[in-house]
Amino acid sequence: MELLERNTGLVLEGGGMRGVFTSGVLDAFMKHHVEFPYVVAVSAGACNGMSYISRQPRRARFSNIDLLQKYGYLSLRNLLVKGSIFDPELLYERFPNDILPFDYDAFGRNPATFEMVTTNCLTGLAEYLTERTDRRRMMAIVKASSSLPYVAQITPVDGIPMLDGGIVDSIPVQRSIATGHPVNVVVMTRNRGYRSTEGDHKVPRFLYGEYPRLRVALSHRVEVYNRQLEMVERMEQWGDVIVIRPQKPMEVGRVCRDPEKLERLYQEGYQEGEKFCLNYKV
Repeated sequence: MELLERNTGLVLEGGGMRGVFTSGVLDAFMKHHVEFPYVVAVSAGACNGMSYISRQPRRARFSNIDLLQKYGYLSLRNLLVKGSIFDPELLYERFPNDILPFDYDAFGRNPATFEMVTTNCLTGLAEYLTERTDRRRMMAIVKASSSLPYVAQITPVDGIPMLDGGIVDSIPVQRSIATGHPVNVVVMTRNRGYRSTEGDHKVPRFLYGEYPRLRVALSHRVEVYNRQLEMVERMEQWGDVIVIRPQKPMEVGRVCRDPEKLERLYQEGYQEGEKFCLNYKV
């Protein structure tokens, strides 16, 4: 494929349960053996990217839809009892090691560079981390990348407190370019033209009081995200990125548990992935 021969990067946005769209796209990629030399992923994108790098089709879909219904790992009860709205023990220990085995060996053999984005709570800046051999560190990174502020516990990686990478770099196209990938395929979980209408607010001192730079980053989160959305649309017009995105406004929220809505979004992602593969004759 000519596109991939140009050292193209793959960028995976997060979005909580909206990430089932991305899992559909990546399953289509795996069907057509579409591989990228570099992948950078955030939050739910990192979770889906793990199964893409390990070449396990439908694993992410099964986790996000079927096992959500079976185990109910997304709930307010989890937040109250375990400190995270997503059950961390189930997702990052029992699933990959027992219930839905993750192919660590295949993941380690894949020659592609795979970076996951986290937010350093001490600096308020993005960290781009990778791991292929240390299973505990690997799962700590993907867990940290997916630890949504306010509804998940801070996760230490290498002794550094980390949270969701989407706080400061939801769509890490610039990171991909900086690592030598001038052309990128970006998988997004919002329709074209979407802008967040949430207002940014100063984070009160009683929240993350010991991490003042994190609080500053959180207070500008919406502004930063909307600027990134605008940047991606400009780059798309210029031909610097190819964007795969939902074609209509999202009916799935960040913490959606409706299996029918999730399945529809997965199927839309799969169809959009198929279109990409057809258009670029992969």
